Amino acid sequence: MQTINAVLRCIDNLNDWIGKILSYAVFIMFVLVLSEVVRRYFFNSPTVWANELTQLVFGVYVILSGGYILRWGGHVNVDIFYSTLSDRWKAILDIFTSTIFFLFCGMLFVYGGSLALESLSNFEHSRSAWNPPLYPFKLCIPLAMILLMLQGIAKLIRDIYTVIHGKPMSPVSEAAETVEREVL
Repeated sequence: MQTINAVLRCIDNLNDWIGKILSYAVFIMFVLVLSEVVRRYFFNSPTVWANELTQLVFGVYVILSGGYILRWGGHVNVDIFYSTLSDRWKAILDIFTSTIFFLFCGMLFVYGGSLALESLSNFEHSRSAWNPPLYPFKLCIPLAMILLMLQGIAKLIRDIYTVIHGKPMSPVSEAAETVEREVL
């Protein structure tokens, strides 16, 4: 059980770390949009790159944050009935719907990955006046799906535990694990 907890904690920590780094993208987008507004309306000197860069940063922000959002239960849920269920029934429903989740992630990984590889093989660039490379941004699609699938596997393991034991898996902190090792 300690090995499973260690793996789950590693997946959680990875998505937490990426989510925290991505949170700074909001500030980057804010600065880009604000600077573009100031340049355009106060100095009558808009840039050719700020809007496109904001869109690219936003795309990376959205796609890579999926695992972090799943970790903290932030994805859309039909809560009318779900919130009335017990933990065990929620876990059963989540296990049942996880097949759809993994099919969706798998399709995005396969098709997004082929899109990213094609973009990389052509060193694809935007067709705008600024003409930035697009392949680094498109490579984020399969990476994001790997992170989302890892977090989905962690959730599935926790749901299976909940169905078997009737209660959610309690998060094991590093301090509690250290005390547990010292006792043994």
